[in-house]
Amino acid sequence: MTPPVALTIAGSDSSGGAGIQADLKTFTALGVFGASAITALTAQNTQGVRGILPVDPGFVRDQVDAVVEDLPVAAVKTGMLANEGIVRVAAELAAAGRLPRLVVDPVMVASSGDRLLEQAAERLHVEVLLPQATVVTPNLREAEVLLGGPIETLAEQREAARALGALGAATVVVKGGHAVGDVPDEAVDVLWDGAALHELRSPRIPTRNTHGTGCTFAAAITAHLAAGRDVTRAVVAAKEFVWRAVQRSAEWQLGSGHGPLDHLTPMPSDPSSERFATGA
Repeated sequence: MTPPVALTIAGSDSSGGAGIQADLKTFTALGVFGASAITALTAQNTQGVRGILPVDPGFVRDQVDAVVEDLPVAAVKTGMLANEGIVRVAAELAAAGRLPRLVVDPVMVASSGDRLLEQAAERLHVEVLLPQATVVTPNLREAEVLLGGPIETLAEQREAARALGALGAATVVVKGGHAVGDVPDEAVDVLWDGAALHELRSPRIPTRNTHGTGCTFAAAITAHLAAGRDVTRAVVAAKEFVWRAVQRSAEWQLGSGHGPLDHLTPMPSDPSSERFATGA
């Protein structure tokens, strides 16, 4: 049977744990054929980012055009878009209807703390890209950048999800990989579906191997959307995929910093929509 197709528009991670590499591994693990448009090359490893070389925005557009004109792309993810020009290209393609079921992962800050996006491009995300998104998936630090204020409690995380929804995205997931002060032992993702808040909770796994968790989560949502799941089920299934991937790689010794996940973690054929979902 011909697999569904998903496209990732993101940067390359030379260490293989995040970015394009994580996205394509995730697509493959979830039975989706992955295509890619590379926005930037990075020189990085588990300890940090040493350099970023953006791709010309016009060539990013050429890559996307080549893919969507030939393959039946069913869902698209954006990751690190590097600069203002590339953000504009992504927004223009989305507005033209060429990026179906768009998942915007506004990659701005690496796990190491390194900034991955020019400041002008950060505001442009809010102005022209988020309103085109089916789902937007910032982590706490990225939500702080997008909204211009601190998020230190679960209540503030909930308000951030609502506020980002008001900026135009159909569904918002404020990821809880970074712990808020009042819920230190759980990873709580707050989902705003346009009408109500939901919390997706999982026990926090004690490990340094968290490099690429955000990319992987957004890619898993994209894969499930490409396969035909509705948005809420796609988000819940992605949460389970990442939790299992972190759990299975928790004892790995790859690199001396934040190590990668096990993207080839076996998954049940139909992840439970009840496993992590709770009302908020």
